[in-house]
Amino acid sequence: MIVIGIDPGSRHLGWGVLSVVGTRLSHVAHGVIDADEKAPLHDRLVIIDDALRLVLAEHSPAEAAIEALFFAKDAQAAAKLGHARGVAMLALCRARCSIFEYPPAVVKRAVAAHGRAEKAQVAQMVAAMLALTQLPRPDAADALAVAIAHVRAAPARAIEALAAARTGSPPRKPVR
Repeated sequence: MIVIGIDPGSRHLGWGVLSVVGTRLSHVAHGVIDADEKAPLHDRLVIIDDALRLVLAEHSPAEAAIEALFFAKDAQAAAKLGHARGVAMLALCRARCSIFEYPPAVVKRAVAAHGRAEKAQVAQMVAAMLALTQLPRPDAADALAVAIAHVRAAPARAIEALAAARTGSPPRKPVR
């Protein structure tokens, strides 16, 4: 299965693609979609959409993991992040990906020992886990970490689905 992780941003949107066979993770590709920070937001969103669609067409992921919004002190920055995240989610939906969200602390715990890891520590752990010869840019490292968190959460999702089937209650569904 191919999984893509997304670290949303209106200036730098990170993405990372992993291949999952059984319990084995393999790095496929990663990158950052850079939009000119001086450009109007609507133009940056078009750049993000166009570039992400190309990534999705090239790698055809079945599942996508995206970092959930967190509360920021700057409401305007949070709104811009929300717009970029919405564009990414729309592109993922159009590519027929099942979408899952993970809070930043959960992502950091999946690759580092705690949920308050610094960006540099996340990048180093991601590089070590995926046997990368170079550290990815921070946004790409975060996106790869989101994908890793998603893969590591798979057993819990399977157990939840079994429990739901036994009780007759519906399992949690991916975000749509």
